[in-house]
Amino acid sequence: MGRGSYKVSHMSDLIDDPMPGSNTPEFSVGEIAGAVKKLVEGELGWVRVRGEVGRVVLARSGHLYFDLKDERNVLSCMTWKGQVPGLGIMPEEGMEVVAEGRMTASGFQSKFSLNAQQVAVAGEGALMALLEKRKKALTAEGVFDPARKRPIPYLPDIIGVVTSPQGAVIRDILHRLRDRFPRKVLIWPVAVQGEKCAPEVTRAIEGFNALTPGGALPRPDLLIVARGGGSVEDLWGFNEESVVRAAAASDIPLISAVGHETDTTLIDLAADQRAPTPTAAAEMSVPVRLDLLAWLDGQEARLSAALTGGIKTRRQRVTDLSRALPRADALLDTPRQRLDIWADRLPNALIRGVERRRMHLSERSGALRPSLLRRGVEADRRRLDNAARGLNLDALKRDLARKSKDLDDILARMTKAATRQTERWSDRLSGLERLRQTVGYEATLQRGYAVIRGDGEVVTTQAAAKKASQLEVQFADGRLQIGGAGAKPKPQKSASKPAPDQGSLF
Repeated sequence: MGRGSYKVSHMSDLIDDPMPGSNTPEFSVGEIAGAVKKLVEGELGWVRVRGEVGRVVLARSGHLYFDLKDERNVLSCMTWKGQVPGLGIMPEEGMEVVAEGRMTASGFQSKFSLNAQQVAVAGEGALMALLEKRKKALTAEGVFDPARKRPIPYLPDIIGVVTSPQGAVIRDILHRLRDRFPRKVLIWPVAVQGEKCAPEVTRAIEGFNALTPGGALPRPDLLIVARGGGSVEDLWGFNEESVVRAAAASDIPLISAVGHETDTTLIDLAADQRAPTPTAAAEMSVPVRLDLLAWLDGQEARLSAALTGGIKTRRQRVTDLSRALPRADALLDTPRQRLDIWADRLPNALIRGVERRRMHLSERSGALRPSLLRRGVEADRRRLDNAARGLNLDALKRDLARKSKDLDDILARMTKAATRQTERWSDRLSGLERLRQTVGYEATLQRGYAVIRGDGEVVTTQAAAKKASQLEVQFADGRLQIGGAGAKPKPQKSASKPAPDQGSLF
């Protein structure tokens, strides 16, 4: 007999009273269920089962139930809530997997099943099929939509790196950043393969996003998820749905640098930028500092050249415009002539005006009669006397005295106001006179300069001086006439005598 039948035969010891007339042992339902459970768990124990995943149910309690099947048989599998995180991968319908666990039997439904504690995809072909299926599902949801990708910051202050703290990847990234443009780096150590890879990478991405900008541990401006090359199985943690969704939902721009250039994972499609290698990710993160310094030097040179050229152009333009402007003396010639003409006409105009008014007065006075004037004056005097009798002279005197006092006060205030106004005008005229003397050329002569005139015109060149028949040099204290060749200079007082002091107008 086999080993199983041997164990079952020993259960006859549990039967006290078999049926009369029969030597077949009798069992209770619980005894049969217990015997089967002992048989299955004792004979099979820990097993590895390969098959295609059928029905998959994740109960509200957190327990996982699924079926493994082949061409003719179906094996029920269950994984308790506490065992689900350690499965490795989550089984999906149609996936070919290898499940490891302990066989058990349940008398409640007369069923045996596998308590699956580890699940792995059976073969690379099955992994690729699963990868393609997951990729299509996430694409349909818009997880890989290019419109939701964010631009990589040009020069981030802080860079967060999600990778293993051991190995060449983190050293290559830090070395490349130090060569190009040193930045602050925060490292979140994770497992980069195995069953712990996916949950740790997911927590790292979500943890970096949960940091407060400007806090005690500042939030990075850029994330790099990096790992070296490997097989499909080694890189499978970066194909897990939790990792892909965390990368797509990251508010911080993310660069994926998983594997070599030929390796493609789903996090590469969800990231904002894919780098062929971890070193290339560091190069994408920051510009070359020396190139920026050279560019700034070039921009500074261009700016200086542009400013210099602009100043030269404007100086030349001002010079050209100044040539078209008339001289200051020429601007005053016409007003000076007009003033002379009106000055000549003014005395005659005053005389004619006085004569015209005298004639008008004579005409008016000739029409008056002395007798009529006397009668009018007498009538007005009588009318005035009659009006004076009806007036209160004392009240008029008091009113007149009050108004006289008011008039004196007003006159005093007006006098003070007129005096202050006159003083202000006088100060203003004095200031204008000082300004006129300052901007005049006579003030320049006080500093040792001289004005040379030839034949009545100002001489500014040597050639004009040679052509002049007579030169006149004006100094601060007078003018000096210079005759022909060999003539000795003769001092001469200034031709224009200063006008006598007329005093202040005020």
